[in-house]
Amino acid sequence: MARRKRFSGAVCALLCVVCLIVGAVIGGYLALALGYHPQSGTVLAVPGSGVEVHFPMLGSWYTGDCTYIKAGDNDILIDAGANTKSIPAIAAYLEEEVEDGVLEYVIVTHAHEDHYAGFATSENEESLFDLFSVEVIIDFALTNQKEDARMYSNYCRERQEAIDRGAVHYTAAQCREDASLHSFDLGGGAELEILDSYYYYNKASTENDYSVCCLLSWQDEYFLFTGDLEEEGETYLTQLNSLPQVTLYKAGHHGSKTSSHDVMLEQIRPEYVAVCCCCGSDEYTKTAANQFPTQDFIDRIAPYTDQVYVTTISTDNENKQYAPMNGNLVFTTGNGGLTVSCSASQVPLRESEWFRNNRTCPAAWKS
Repeated sequence: MARRKRFSGAVCALLCVVCLIVGAVIGGYLALALGYHPQSGTVLAVPGSGVEVHFPMLGSWYTGDCTYIKAGDNDILIDAGANTKSIPAIAAYLEEEVEDGVLEYVIVTHAHEDHYAGFATSENEESLFDLFSVEVIIDFALTNQKEDARMYSNYCRERQEAIDRGAVHYTAAQCREDASLHSFDLGGGAELEILDSYYYYNKASTENDYSVCCLLSWQDEYFLFTGDLEEEGETYLTQLNSLPQVTLYKAGHHGSKTSSHDVMLEQIRPEYVAVCCCCGSDEYTKTAANQFPTQDFIDRIAPYTDQVYVTTISTDNENKQYAPMNGNLVFTTGNGGLTVSCSASQVPLRESEWFRNNRTCPAAWKS
């Protein structure tokens, strides 16, 4: 009897091990099927049946733009600021997300350091064009930068090296002039459209209005990215495109008073807004009212949504110290609707201590 018990116990143990292995394998497949996201610990959309839009922190006190999009098997990067010192933070984030090391699309909105520095390194530094393979580059058609300006010439060199390695390059104007390049099929019902803009073809007084603007769509969900487009550019954008109401709007110009005007907001009526900035930083101005995100921006966005999220916050302007505000932002849409995942606080801007101490609550947020 004792021997038979030991044998039965061994068999049971073996069966338990087999069950654990089989369970792990099945669980792994289920996790992949459901789209388990290890970074946020949440179940996301099935690949190919939804999209993820990420706004990572940039590793410093400085404000900049960077958006990473996962749509099916496509990895898309829009901009890479705030400066070349942000490259390690951006690269580390992308390495966790881009499994094959290939960025199918890179969009560079305009020639300002806080948007394109990650692609504009000196010859002895590795840019993001060096660290990842790139298939398609879409960038600004015009610029006021002089050809010999250091960062702009660095960008042109780095872009050409990427082209020499096999990347295809289009300007936003070329995309609009060729009907076959207006939009790109990302699979699984997702599409990336390069919107039309007056300043792809005409001189602007500000570099910001040269920004490449694009619209990501999946089913009836829309995500709008306008770079640093300002009021005149936004007006033309509404005239030249049929803009839908959007699920997510990446706040133009970091929540500046020069962007996100009523002429555009009345059409897009965003449900969620992501602000890529170091909240309260005096990097660009000592005038507190004009520091990002501004009161003007808040007042204009308030009638449409109070779901406004900000990546980082300045904790010490004198010593250029920062901390996560909401942290890395991930917006995911799929059959279960939209999920917002923040690596730090889940509290939207209106409920933050910084907002209570530095901004006036608009009437639309008091009700």
